Parts: sequence; C-alpha cells; structure tokens
Amino acid sequence: MVKGNHKYQKLFESASMGSLRAKNRLIMAPMGTRLSSEVGGVTQRQIDYYAERAKGGVGAIITEVTCVDHPVGLTGPTNLSLHDNAFIAGHNELVEAVQTYGAKIFCQLVHAGRQTRPASIKGMQPVAPSAIPCKFIGVTPRELTTGETEEIVQKFIEAAVRAKTAGYDGVELHGAHGYLIAQFMSASSNHRKDRYGGELRNRMRFPLEIIHGIRKELGSGFPLLFRFSAEEFVEGGRDLEESREVAKILEDAGVDALHVSAGTYDSMPTMIEPMSYAQAWKIYMSESIKGVVHIPVIGVGAIRTPQVAEEILTAGKADFVALGRTLLADPHWPNKAKEGREEEIIPCISCNVGCIGERVFRNLHIRCALNPLTGRESLKNQLGPAGKKKKVFVIGGGPAGMTAALYAARKGHEVTLFEKDRELGGQLNLASRSPGKEKIGWFRDYLLNRMKAENIRAITGKAMTEETVLEESPDAAILATGAIPLVPDIPGIEGPSVCNAWEVLEGKREVRDRVVLIAGGGTVGCETALHLAPTNKRIIIVEMLEVIALNMEPIHRIDLLPKIEESGIQVLLGSKITRIEPDGVIVLPGKKKEEKIRCDMVVLALGASAVCDLADRLQGKIEEVSLVGDGKKPRKIMDAVYEGFQAALRL
Repeated sequence: MVKGNHKYQKLFESASMGSLRAKNRLIMAPMGTRLSSEVGGVTQRQIDYYAERAKGGVGAIITEVTCVDHPVGLTGPTNLSLHDNAFIAGHNELVEAVQTYGAKIFCQLVHAGRQTRPASIKGMQPVAPSAIPCKFIGVTPRELTTGETEEIVQKFIEAAVRAKTAGYDGVELHGAHGYLIAQFMSASSNHRKDRYGGELRNRMRFPLEIIHGIRKELGSGFPLLFRFSAEEFVEGGRDLEESREVAKILEDAGVDALHVSAGTYDSMPTMIEPMSYAQAWKIYMSESIKGVVHIPVIGVGAIRTPQVAEEILTAGKADFVALGRTLLADPHWPNKAKEGREEEIIPCISCNVGCIGERVFRNLHIRCALNPLTGRESLKNQLGPAGKKKKVFVIGGGPAGMTAALYAARKGHEVTLFEKDRELGGQLNLASRSPGKEKIGWFRDYLLNRMKAENIRAITGKAMTEETVLEESPDAAILATGAIPLVPDIPGIEGPSVCNAWEVLEGKREVRDRVVLIAGGGTVGCETALHLAPTNKRIIIVEMLEVIALNMEPIHRIDLLPKIEESGIQVLLGSKITRIEPDGVIVLPGKKKEEKIRCDMVVLALGASAVCDLADRLQGKIEEVSLVGDGKKPRKIMDAVYEGFQAALRL
C-alpha cells in the first residue's frame, strides 16, 4: 500500500525494468543542460541539479545526452561525455549523489550524427549514415564508411562499460529525435547500400549490434533502455506502424524497456512541444507500442499534472511516465503529489524559454522561466530566515512582484504588495489570452494560490505614489511597476479607429467583421493577428523588419509561422507606417514609394516602454529600493521572475 496520498496508487507503486526495481513509476526524462565542463566532464552544479530532482522523489533519472565519440558525436559544445576512462570518476560522483535519495540513475548514450554543427565539434564535418543534411541544421554530413560504422558501434559498447564502472544502474541508448542511431533506423536519412541500409532489418542492424555488444560485455542483468521516436513527422520518416515492428525487434534483442517519444530536429515542435500542444499528447504512441510488446513502456510528452500521469498508468497506456520540463519547473513534483500538496507544484507551461530556446540553444546553462533555482540549486542555501525582519513594500502585482513577495515572505519579512489594477497577474493575464497560450494562466493561478496560502497581504486597486509609500516608511521597496504599450509619434495615431493590442487581448476593445491592420509583427502582433483572424474579414501585419516574430522563442516561432499562413493573414515586410488616415494606413515599403493600405481598424503592437518613474523618485529616500521586471526593461517572463527572486534574496 502506498503511503501518503492514495489518489495516485499507480504512480507511487514500485515497478521493474529488467533486473532493476524503482520505488515508483516516475522517471526524470533526459534533457540537455549545458551544465557540463568545457570538455564534457561532470560539474558540481550538475550534481546539485540532478541530486535536487532525486531528492524530489522520482523513482529513476535518465541523464542528459552523454557523448560516446568525442568530439564528432557531440550534440553541443558542452555535452556530458563518457568516451574516455578519465570521465568515469566524475560520473561516479553524480551517481552517488542521486542514489543517496533512493533514486535509480541511467546514463543516456548518444552520438549526434548529422544533428550537430561544426562549431560544436571542433570545426569537423558532421557524419551520418548518408550524406543527407538535416534541414534544421543545414550542414551536409559526410557518409560514414562501413568500417567507421563498426567503430562507432564499439564506442557505444565501451561507453556502456564505463557507465557500469561508474555505478550507473543502467544505460539508455538514444535512438530518438533524429540522432545517429535514429538516422540509421529511418528510411528518410539512411540511403546506404551496404549491410546497414535498405529494408528495416538492415537499418536496424546498427542499434542491434550495439545492443548485442553491450549484452555480451555486461550480461543480461544490466538494465538497458532504448528511446525512439514512434512518429518522426518528417517526409519518408518512420510512422507508428513501422515503429510497432521496431519495438518487437528491440524486445527480441533483449532491451529491458522502451522509451517512446516523437520527432526529430526537422519536426522540432513534435520533439519539444510548445505551449499550444495538449498535455500528454504523445501518449497514444506509447499505448500503441505497449500493445505489441511485453516489456515495460515509458510514456513521455508534456505530462504536467499528477492526475494526468495517474490516468495514463491506470488506463494501461504506459508502464512508467517520464517527466522532463515538468521537473525543471518543480523538482519536488513527485513528493508534493504523493503528499497531497498539488497546489504547491510550480506548473510547467511549456514556454521553452529557460530550458531550450533562450538558453540551451545558445549554449548557455539550463534555467526555468518559472523556477529561479533551476540550474542554480546552490542558491537554496541563501533562502533561510533573514538576520533582520524588514517591512517590505512590493509595488506591482505581476510575475516579478508576486515572485518577490513570495520569496521575501519566506525569508521572514513583513510583506505588503500593492497593485493599481483590481486583479493581480499583470502581463500574465494578458499573455494567457493569446491563442495557444492558455497555460500561462496556470502560473498566474499558482502565484495567486501561494500568495493566499502564505498570508501575504495584497492591496489591489491602489496606485502608489512617492508620498503614499514614504508615509508608511518601509525598510525596503521592490518596484515591479511593469510597462505600458509604446505609442510612437505617427500622424493620425490618436484617431478613433486606432487601439493597442493589449486592449484587444484584454477584451476592452471589440474588433469584429473588420479589415484590421496590425502595426508590428513581433510576438504580440502575430498572436493578436491570430486572435482576430477567425472573427474578421481580413488581417494585415505590417512589419519594419524582413521577418516576423523574431523575438519569439524559436520552437514557438516554428509552430506559429504555418498558422499565420493557414489563417490567410497577409504579411507586409520591410515596411514603415508613415501616417494613419480614417480609412487606411500610408506605408513606406522597401521600394521607397508610399502606398495606401485600406482598413477599418489599426491595432498597435509596437512594443512597450518601462514604467520606472516611482523607482527613480524613491531612490535615496528608502534604505533599499529595487527595480525589477518590465519596469526595469520590457522582456520575458524569465527575466521578471528571476529579478523578483534576486530582489527578495538581497533583503
């Protein structure tokens, strides 16, 4: 019988994969972190990161990609590596830290193949089964010879032996997401004429030789997992029907469990889904695979809540559930679920800002937009009670302000939050109304619930001034005063047919059955266009740059651009608005000849400007003044949350 919350019996019962028995059915999915050293060694920050998630209650952890063939097999410049005996000791430190908390740990072994760039592999040309480029990377790889292919098989086997020496409980072969093993398996990327190419059995030869070699060296008792994309979502790639055959082949080869994912770099939104994708949307794949094998199947893909995870297991759609970004947002998700503290779980909203597009894609250390401690686990030591209790005013109730209030209160300070509007949430309220962005409301609701649960005083509908602040004599003031829509000096911009995107998304200005021109093709402009497209005659985006949505997280942008086209939205690039008239807009396109675009309504989406005057006036009059979030400079939710956290940490 599971102790604690009996709502989640399946989640928290022990279960086996081969000879390994995990304490529950929750697995931390592998995710790149860029936390390794410059040469691929384990670092203390990496140990802290994984140990925190082991402490949080998962049954097993699968590490991020670990390179077996350095440097050509690197997926990025700072992959974990296990291509040499020199790395074993560092991995052992990581293993011991995780196992201390009763979690099992698998090392995920990978070779990037064509899905890497010369800049990440010391200027070398990527290698692949065939000289077919990955469209996302845009670099033509060199085709491996038969002899080189055999050598890479051996490198996988040797890395698995090192993993066992380091104390790992098992290994996972990364045959998903378009990396080298997947490239051999897929007809879309493998056009070879030797024994490693052709019909499915030959394309499976490369992974099968690796599996057989590991079994020969380490025996049948060493747990071996295999991750693969059941649907690749690329032309000529593997579909679910063929993947069912792949699953049976892998089971016959002696794999202990199958980890069922989807996508490749060329179908990126299906590999690392953006916010618009439904929770647990990939589970139909694990359910299908489970129907043809007898070994355990791991389901993965935007599983965010304990209720959904339990339903997957109870319905028999998977034997284990893997949580990825969910555990970046809250490493203690398992323990909180088990103890019935679901309302305390920081929700992952699939924004991809801290974990993917704004960080890992740029070779920066992993972060989470909503959890400022992700990748900075050592900062937990600074969250203890403050030496002196202070009277703290937080002015502004958006994500920066509420985050600051929560962490300041947890340090023992007397906190009062003031918000000029009648409801808290700030930009979260606005952003959650954009099409496909409803999950942002999850974070707003979390913050509101925690503010209430921790009895933080919040006064809404009150705009604070220098005088009203100074009257109360706080010891510290954290200014999270936000931003307002930018209104440039364009003739006619004050006309009755002109409004801003915020008013439209907030429902303060109804726009229906019109020809609407959106001034600005950034994130807000594009999302407003999609919001208005179903209920209006025609939508036109006018953008000064030569591209739209340039400021959007890359995977979300990949997901958005086809939707703009499918919605029939007209996009005019390289064009500047020079004048707004009652029946249209005068624009100056790249050809330098003004032309008029007739429309009924103009919606401004030209950016925002910080509201920071109160912070300037309070400087020198209060002992501690911090300016955070959009009030400092309009940016993304990750900046707001981290700056609010930092301000509280300094108190």
